[in-house]
Amino acid sequence: MNLLRALGTISSLTLVSRILAFTRDVLIARIFGAGMVTDAYFVAIKLPNLLRRLFAEGAFSQAFVPIFGEYKNRRGYDDTKLLVDHVTTMLAIILFVVTLIGILAAPLLVYISAPGFVKDAAKFDLTVQMLQITSPYIFFISLVAVAAGILNTYNKFWVPAFAPILLNTCLIGGALWAVPYFDQPIMGMAWAWFIAGFVQLAFQIPFLKKIGMLPSIRFSLKDPGMRRVIKQMGPAVFGVSIAQISLIINTIFASFLVAGSVSWLYYADRLMEFPTGILGVAISTILLPSLSQCYASNNTVEYSRLLDWGLRLTIMLTLPAALALGMISVPLLATFFQHGAFSAHDVMMTSRALIGYSIGLVGLILVKILAPGFYARQDIKTPVKIGIVTLLATQAMNALFIGWIQHAGLALSIGLGACLNSAILFYYLRKHGIYQPEPGWAKFFLKVCIAMLVLGLTLWFGMGSEQSWLTSSGWSRILRLSVLVIGGVVVYFSVLWALGFRPKDFSRRAVS
Repeated sequence: MNLLRALGTISSLTLVSRILAFTRDVLIARIFGAGMVTDAYFVAIKLPNLLRRLFAEGAFSQAFVPIFGEYKNRRGYDDTKLLVDHVTTMLAIILFVVTLIGILAAPLLVYISAPGFVKDAAKFDLTVQMLQITSPYIFFISLVAVAAGILNTYNKFWVPAFAPILLNTCLIGGALWAVPYFDQPIMGMAWAWFIAGFVQLAFQIPFLKKIGMLPSIRFSLKDPGMRRVIKQMGPAVFGVSIAQISLIINTIFASFLVAGSVSWLYYADRLMEFPTGILGVAISTILLPSLSQCYASNNTVEYSRLLDWGLRLTIMLTLPAALALGMISVPLLATFFQHGAFSAHDVMMTSRALIGYSIGLVGLILVKILAPGFYARQDIKTPVKIGIVTLLATQAMNALFIGWIQHAGLALSIGLGACLNSAILFYYLRKHGIYQPEPGWAKFFLKVCIAMLVLGLTLWFGMGSEQSWLTSSGWSRILRLSVLVIGGVVVYFSVLWALGFRPKDFSRRAVS
């Protein structure tokens, strides 16, 4: 399979998912604005999503996929299927307990994650009620991650990439049809999350059955493969999820700031999720199975080349995204969110957070490319040590920035922390000889910088004044933003083309 084509497939499906996610968020912003109710909602969904990223997409995927790839490459079908059965059964038991804790201990979890809500009893109680409904989402979505790891290893990338489309479809349905039927309308969104988790899991079951990897209930603590996965998951929970832990700590800080701070950070993060999902998650998804196969077959040269391929794509595609998010943050936010209860003031406050996040976008995505360089080798300790340093540095920056630029400081600390994380990961990959850069990096980077300069000038002159975006009509914004974004994309890639970049230069086959 051509990895560039697989990347295009995943990115295209992710793009559809992100568009639906924006539609969902626009509806929420239009219906509820940014205030007490949305602050409660975003905290209630942040905790299950944090656990999803910690246990499912984060720790589990990084621990399971390399070992599963090793079994698939070196052992027969029976041993591989047995590993899937034992790991899935054990994970399901753990997830059931975690879900139960989430429901029963919801008041304590809200108190810990958003202590500033305690002073507002209505806000606190609403958050608790929604968390009790959304907690089972972690059970469903973690099993979805098991299925995704298996399917990706079999190069069935499109199936897991399609699942988030179902998630956002369910949430849009909740916003349009379920919300009016509840005394507290936002509760309809909480139930939509519950349904979305079940739907995503059900969707992947037929594809697992087709490749003969549909898990059966078989429990054994003696399976050495399963014990290796569990052992790897512990430190991986921390090592792969530093940014998410920082986000939850930021929620604690933001809960003490003015009303709306949690929501402003959320909406800025949603825009950041657009490039991180389309680029970072997509590249990481297709890299990890191939890197694991290279490690299992002791192919160190191809291992390094795969990392180089991922880094070049990341630099070429992420730098312009970071520049654009920072420069046209107000046009983006005004176009997508300034409707109904979401005011011009909310746009400007969210813009500050988005600029802070955009400074660290390259670091956020590079972490997703560099960390698999260790996890595919079943090295968990190195990223964990780096993660501890990063977390401490991020919180030090929080203390420094929050009194200066309030909620925007929290976003900036996340971005700068990610840059530090990626820099140290890169250093150790080079130090241990895991990654050897391919020739031509200096010329490659110079060409990207030239294209960036032209893009920046295009956006600067094409955007106009920020005030004009806040006062213009909805359709006028949509038209102007479309021209600005399409024009920027065309200009950037035209310059790269003129400088000699060709798609075939980035073509690479998957390792089987």
